[in-house]
Amino acid sequence: MTNIHGIIGWPLGHTLSPALHNFGFRSLGIDATYEAWPTRPADLGAFMHRVREEGIRGVSVTIPHKRAVMEHLDELTYRAKSVGAVNTLFWEDGRLCGENTDISGLAEPLRKIGSLPESALILGAGGAARAAAAALRELGVSDVAVTNRTRSRADVIAHDFAVRAVDWEARMDAAPGLIINTTPLGMSGEMVDATPWEADRFPEGTVVYDIVYNPLRTKLLNEAEEAGCRIVEGLEMFLHQGLAQFRLWTGRDLDEAAARELLLAELG
Repeated sequence: MTNIHGIIGWPLGHTLSPALHNFGFRSLGIDATYEAWPTRPADLGAFMHRVREEGIRGVSVTIPHKRAVMEHLDELTYRAKSVGAVNTLFWEDGRLCGENTDISGLAEPLRKIGSLPESALILGAGGAARAAAAALRELGVSDVAVTNRTRSRADVIAHDFAVRAVDWEARMDAAPGLIINTTPLGMSGEMVDATPWEADRFPEGTVVYDIVYNPLRTKLLNEAEEAGCRIVEGLEMFLHQGLAQFRLWTGRDLDEAAARELLLAELG
């Protein structure tokens, strides 16, 4: 019997997840499929009933369900508990469980840059910002700060992860070794020309990481590169969180290089 997987979110819009996972199933000869399920917040409970009734084997969870879905699960992993958000549903010993692969998705590209900076500034205060704080803690970055337009939201993350909160207006006064953008500024569409950082305010030698992956090169990354910064594209975070999901669902590893090539082709 074909195992069913998919992604829920609202509005879901265009997502690369079906392309990635269906490629993985085909390339490894796994009898499974992956679908997109736009799901309104009011319909989340009904969808979770469907997961149990139909035995849906795996679900990717995106905005706005990453926290709300937690009350419908039997168990949470340590990572999901530490972040307070879930982006992956899977079954273990008959129990429906929640994991957060955004942490490994964020961390893996940073592991590859060699010596990590000692300081970092996270822009934004949503679920991805929480995953970034958890990833930086795992990586041993000692001086981490978070900033958001609404200071109170940054304060919550600062409290939960024992990091510093910085006023949004003062974000560019510091000189962090790593800047991680978890805001939607720069995303394809109405915000494509927006950026959370001024082009002439990048500290020398900073690593700039944007989790936005469409477009592949955001305005933030283009301006950071022009300023001499090392950049990390958001596609890497998307790829690695997806590889972790695939491994969780199938116990198999996708070919990273082939998966990256596929996603780059999908983005044109």
